[in-house]
Amino acid sequence: EATVDLAERRRIRSAIRELQRQELERDEEALASKRFRPERGSHRQDDKENWPQSQRLEEEQQMALAALSRQLEAITDVEELTKLLRAAGEYEERKLIRAAIRKLRAEEIEAAALAGNVQSSR
Repeated sequence: EATVDLAERRRIRSAIRELQRQELERDEEALASKRFRPERGSHRQDDKENWPQSQRLEEEQQMALAALSRQLEAITDVEELTKLLRAAGEYEERKLIRAAIRKLRAEEIEAAALAGNVQSSR
Protein backbone atom coordinates (compact mmCIF):
# COMPACT_ATOMS: atom_id res chain seq x y z
CA GLU A 1 0.00 0.00 0.00
CA ALA A 2 2.96 2.32 0.48
CA THR A 3 4.04 2.09 -3.14
CA VAL A 4 2.26 3.49 -6.17
CA ASP A 5 4.26 1.56 -8.77
CA LEU A 6 2.13 -1.30 -10.08
CA ALA A 7 5.10 -3.47 -11.05
CA GLU A 8 6.51 -3.19 -7.55
CA ARG A 9 3.10 -4.05 -6.06
CA ARG A 10 2.96 -7.18 -8.27
CA ARG A 11 6.42 -8.26 -7.07
CA ILE A 12 5.38 -7.70 -3.43
CA ARG A 13 2.14 -9.68 -3.87
CA SER A 14 4.06 -12.44 -5.63
CA ALA A 15 6.57 -12.58 -2.75
CA ILE A 16 3.72 -12.69 -0.21
CA ARG A 17 2.04 -15.57 -2.11
CA GLU A 18 5.37 -17.44 -2.23
CA LEU A 19 5.88 -17.00 1.51
CA GLN A 20 2.33 -18.20 2.19
CA ARG A 21 2.89 -21.24 -0.06
CA GLN A 22 6.14 -22.10 1.74
CA GLU A 23 4.44 -21.73 5.12
CA LEU A 24 1.61 -24.00 3.98
CA GLU A 25 4.12 -26.61 2.78
CA ARG A 26 5.95 -26.50 6.14
CA ASP A 27 2.65 -26.95 7.97
CA GLU A 28 1.70 -29.90 5.75
CA GLU A 29 5.13 -31.50 6.28
CA ALA A 30 4.85 -31.07 10.03
CA LEU A 31 1.37 -32.58 10.01
CA ALA A 32 2.52 -35.51 7.88
CA SER A 33 5.47 -36.18 10.16
CA LYS A 34 3.13 -36.19 13.18
CA ARG A 35 0.64 -38.41 11.40
CA PHE A 36 3.22 -41.07 10.53
CA ARG A 37 5.34 -40.76 13.64
CA PRO A 38 5.68 -44.12 15.37
CA GLU A 39 3.70 -44.25 18.57
CA ARG A 40 5.55 -44.10 21.81
CA GLY A 41 6.25 -47.83 21.78
CA SER A 42 9.27 -47.64 24.04
CA HIS A 43 7.27 -45.59 26.54
CA ARG A 44 4.52 -48.20 26.51
CA GLN A 45 7.13 -50.89 27.07
CA ASP A 46 8.41 -48.95 30.08
CA ASP A 47 4.87 -48.81 31.41
CA LYS A 48 4.51 -52.56 31.05
CA GLU A 49 7.81 -53.15 32.81
CA ASN A 50 6.94 -50.77 35.66
CA TRP A 51 3.35 -51.91 35.98
CA PRO A 52 3.93 -54.44 38.80
CA GLN A 53 5.86 -51.82 40.76
CA SER A 54 3.20 -49.16 40.27
CA GLN A 55 0.48 -51.66 41.14
CA ARG A 56 2.37 -52.57 44.33
CA LEU A 57 2.71 -48.89 45.25
CA GLU A 58 -0.99 -48.35 44.63
CA GLU A 59 -1.87 -51.33 46.83
CA GLU A 60 0.39 -49.99 49.59
CA GLN A 61 -1.30 -46.61 49.34
CA GLN A 62 -4.74 -48.22 49.55
CA MET A 63 -3.69 -50.17 52.66
CA ALA A 64 -2.33 -46.98 54.25
CA LEU A 65 -5.58 -45.16 53.48
CA ALA A 66 -7.61 -48.02 54.98
CA ALA A 67 -5.49 -47.86 58.15
CA LEU A 68 -5.97 -44.08 58.28
CA SER A 69 -9.70 -44.52 57.87
CA ARG A 70 -9.83 -46.92 60.85
CA GLN A 71 -7.75 -44.45 62.88
CA LEU A 72 -10.10 -41.58 61.97
CA GLU A 73 -13.16 -43.54 63.11
CA ALA A 74 -11.66 -43.71 66.60
CA ILE A 75 -11.13 -39.93 66.81
CA THR A 76 -14.09 -37.99 68.20
CA ASP A 77 -12.56 -34.51 68.43
CA VAL A 78 -12.86 -32.08 65.51
CA GLU A 79 -9.81 -30.12 66.69
CA GLU A 80 -7.65 -33.25 66.58
CA LEU A 81 -8.92 -34.05 63.09
CA THR A 82 -8.19 -30.48 62.01
CA LYS A 83 -4.59 -30.86 63.23
CA LEU A 84 -4.29 -34.09 61.24
CA LEU A 85 -5.71 -32.33 58.20
CA ARG A 86 -3.11 -29.58 58.40
CA ALA A 87 -0.33 -32.15 58.72
CA ALA A 88 -1.56 -34.40 55.90
CA GLY A 89 0.39 -34.23 52.68
CA GLU A 90 -1.51 -36.45 50.28
CA TYR A 91 -4.78 -35.48 48.62
CA GLU A 92 -6.48 -38.77 49.45
CA GLU A 93 -5.49 -38.44 53.14
CA ARG A 94 -6.93 -34.94 53.31
CA LYS A 95 -10.07 -36.15 51.58
CA LEU A 96 -10.60 -38.88 54.22
CA ILE A 97 -9.94 -36.48 57.09
CA ARG A 98 -12.36 -33.88 55.70
CA ALA A 99 -15.02 -36.60 55.39
CA ALA A 100 -14.42 -37.60 59.03
CA ILE A 101 -14.75 -33.96 60.13
CA ARG A 102 -18.03 -33.61 58.20
CA LYS A 103 -19.32 -36.82 59.78
CA LEU A 104 -18.44 -35.65 63.31
CA ARG A 105 -20.05 -32.26 62.75
CA ALA A 106 -23.20 -33.89 61.39
CA GLU A 107 -23.33 -36.13 64.47
CA GLU A 108 -22.88 -33.09 66.73
CA ILE A 109 -25.69 -31.24 64.96
CA GLU A 110 -27.95 -34.29 65.19
CA ALA A 111 -27.18 -34.70 68.90
CA ALA A 112 -27.90 -31.01 69.51
CA ALA A 113 -31.17 -31.28 67.60
CA LEU A 114 -32.21 -34.33 69.61
CA ALA A 115 -31.28 -32.56 72.85
CA GLY A 116 -33.34 -29.55 71.76
CA ASN A 117 -36.33 -31.79 71.00
CA VAL A 118 -36.08 -33.50 74.40
CA GLN A 119 -35.93 -30.17 76.22
CA SER A 120 -38.82 -28.68 74.27
CA SER A 121 -41.05 -31.68 74.99
CA ARG A 122 -40.66 -31.23 78.76
